[in-house]
Order: sequence, then C-alpha cells, then structure tokens
Amino acid sequence: MLPDAPWRPLLTKFGYSMGFLIVILGRQQLFTENTLTVILPLLQSRSMGYLKNVARLWIIVLVANLVGAFIFAWVLGGTDVFDPNMRATFAEMGHRALSGNFGTMVLRGIFAGWLIALMVWLLPFAGEMRILVIILLTFLIGLGHFPHVIAGSVEVLYLVVISAASWKDFFLGFMLPALIGNVLGGVMLVAMLNHAQVVAGAGQDV
Repeated sequence: MLPDAPWRPLLTKFGYSMGFLIVILGRQQLFTENTLTVILPLLQSRSMGYLKNVARLWIIVLVANLVGAFIFAWVLGGTDVFDPNMRATFAEMGHRALSGNFGTMVLRGIFAGWLIALMVWLLPFAGEMRILVIILLTFLIGLGHFPHVIAGSVEVLYLVVISAASWKDFFLGFMLPALIGNVLGGVMLVAMLNHAQVVAGAGQDV
C-alpha cells in the first residue's frame, strides 16, 4: 500500500521483525538461535558426546523449521488466501531472495547469522528492552537483505510452489549458502569471540 519511494524499505522492513517477535517471545525453536546457545557449552566441554547432541539438535530443528516454511509457503502460493497483488509482491520478494551468486549469498548470510546470534547474546541483559532489541536487530537483517535460512526459505519456497523456481534453485541457490553463512556468522563471529572473552576474564580473575 506504500508508494514506490526510496524510503519505503524503512517502513516495510519492520514487518520482517514481526515473525521473529512471535518466535522468540513465544519461546519457539528457531534454527539460527541455536548457533549461539548450544555452541558456547560445546566450546567449554569439547566432548564428542556433546558435539553429537548439538548435531542432532541442529538437524531436528532445521528440518522442522524448513517443513514449517514449506507449509506456510504452500498456503501462500497454493490457496486464494491473499489477493493477486499480494501474491505478486510475494513473488518479487522470492526473486530478490534468490539474487546473488553462491559466494555472495554465503557472505551476506554471515551478517544475518551474526546479528541473530548477537541478539540472542543481548536478550538476557536487555530486561524491559527485549522487544526493542529483537525489532532493531532483525530490522537490520531485513533492511540489508541478509539471507536468513528459515525466513528466506518461505520466500523462495513460494516460488517453488507457484513453479517460478525449481527445487535446485531453492537448495543450491538459497538454502545451502544461507545455511553456511548463518552458521559461520553465529558460531565464528559471536560464539567464539565471546567464548574467548570469557576465558580471558577467567584468567584475569585467577
């Protein structure tokens, strides 16, 4: 409903935050949240048993999230719930999510993974500012068009449902590079750095 103006994304991308508010405040499991909370204990214990548990958690949550994303995309593209103008907008969002080569998608995904993990890191200290932290950091992901492996999957799977993209486009053009980037961003750029700070602080206390 907004005019095609340069400032339009500054308003529309706040809608991107609504899904994250529902998921996080509703205490649902989102794959990218688990790139921080389960990795910090793994870096401390460094046990093969814990690594297997992390892998099992990641696989279960990722598959469940993707199944949910497909069901939602099917409702958007396979039913008449939304009018043709909205459906055209969904298709435009899907094509935008598929833009960029594999390497670029991975690099952009790193920023998304980093911001999500940073959000998870900040939430316990945010107090009454929790909602603001969630909105602002996820708003940056949407504004920067940084690919999020779950939220973006809905957009690309919509194209698959309406036969505007193939499953190969989804898996190789979006899901895999976004997954790699999100994991790298969450694990390497936040968890490992914060783990190093914890270790350094413990050494100073000693």
